[in-house]
Amino acid sequence: MTRSAIVVGAGFGGLALAIRLQSAGVATTLVEARDKPGGRAYHWQRDGFTFDAGPTVITDPPCLEELWALSGQDMKADVDLVPVMPFYRLNWPDGTTFDYSNDEAALRAEIAKLHPADVAGYDRFLEYSKGVYEEGYVKLGAVAFLDFASMIRAAPALMKYQAWRSVYSVVSSYVQDERLRQALSFHTLLVGGNPMTTSAIYALIHTIEKDGGVWFAQGGTNALVSGMVRLFERLGGTLRLGDPVAKIETAGDRVTGVTTQGGWRGEADMVACNGDLMHSYRDLLDHSRGARVAKSLSRKRWSPSLFVVHFGVKGDYPDIAHHSILFGPRYKGLLDDIYGGTVPDDFSLYLHHPSITDPGMAPPGHSTFYALAPVAHLARAKADWDGDFGDRFADAILDEVERRVAPGLRANLVTRFHYTPADFGRDLSAHLGSAFSLEPLLWQSAWFRAHNRDDAISNLYFVGAGTHPGAGIPGVVGSAKATAKLMLEE
Repeated sequence: MTRSAIVVGAGFGGLALAIRLQSAGVATTLVEARDKPGGRAYHWQRDGFTFDAGPTVITDPPCLEELWALSGQDMKADVDLVPVMPFYRLNWPDGTTFDYSNDEAALRAEIAKLHPADVAGYDRFLEYSKGVYEEGYVKLGAVAFLDFASMIRAAPALMKYQAWRSVYSVVSSYVQDERLRQALSFHTLLVGGNPMTTSAIYALIHTIEKDGGVWFAQGGTNALVSGMVRLFERLGGTLRLGDPVAKIETAGDRVTGVTTQGGWRGEADMVACNGDLMHSYRDLLDHSRGARVAKSLSRKRWSPSLFVVHFGVKGDYPDIAHHSILFGPRYKGLLDDIYGGTVPDDFSLYLHHPSITDPGMAPPGHSTFYALAPVAHLARAKADWDGDFGDRFADAILDEVERRVAPGLRANLVTRFHYTPADFGRDLSAHLGSAFSLEPLLWQSAWFRAHNRDDAISNLYFVGAGTHPGAGIPGVVGSAKATAKLMLEE
């Protein structure tokens, strides 16, 4: 190995990048601030229960399998992925349910149950989704947009699919039932985007799920992270845990390495950041460019945060699907609150129930859950997340879960804790406590998003949710592919 690299941050993006570099013969050190790898895919073990922080929806397994194939290995040796069916069980306050899957006959029956005339409209939407998937994901998902010319080349395809429209707007042009409009547009929330404003290109998520399925790693998302770590270390890579980077050092317009809070100093030919963009530029980069870029980032739109209640309970809940979406009484109004800065009294929830697929996530005769509510980031909502308000908000979420899908839940609680926007800020140095970095708006996508290589410091690179193509496992793994290509060409 004649070249070396340091990757700051062992989230999915950093791990995927480190694996690619090490597989290509670049001596790579991965430096992680926390005591465990994973970044946003952290996990806790409490009272016999395993709780994943997220992300818990795994799609496009081939993008992960490719990381093992680079060195002639098989992901199955390290990770056991199993399909989840239905993908999601959607539930509305009036008691209507909708099982969302890629079983063609079953899905069409579910659509017909809501509004028979929308079956034909769904077919047209599916064709649209396939088109944007081909243009936006297959062709551009792992391409670095380093100059405006690259954006111009991509523009005709983006315009063909009316990228300036929102996902909800496009969905609404194909189907009439409001519940189905919600069912086909909520996915952008899983990557930090408002369905009412996020570019219609993100309708490609439907095809990613339909073609590739929705999967779960036995043992939890943390088991996938552990498998990636084992692969990286087998390849000869070095992982340093529990020692936050304090400074990215430079000499002129080149990075030279990093120093950590614990006093370790590593030199490298290249440095890549998987950490928060603002934190990396404003707090870590030892160069005048850091303050300039941070000022620019401060003017951008940042995705909202999340409030997550983790809880373990006595008993089995066979009627609660692995993934559930509990829509609230409002859709657009609630989204206006989340993205506008109000913490509302109502909410829509994503309910994760991993022990229905893997009983080992809980003690015998028990179940593991988390309930997640999107909420405004810290600059928009001035809530006392660490105090009484946070406790009351968690109680309200548990009450809603009990009322909607889990009667008697409160009496069966064994353990619980919650994770707030303030925790995202503390634990992940996430700017404004954002859970997804920059909001995925059209004018913050592709070339307009953070570049995979810094424009002025030629051996400083970025990977993860803030870069192209964005958040979610396929997004950050795609960003690692784009960034690795640049670094290997260095």
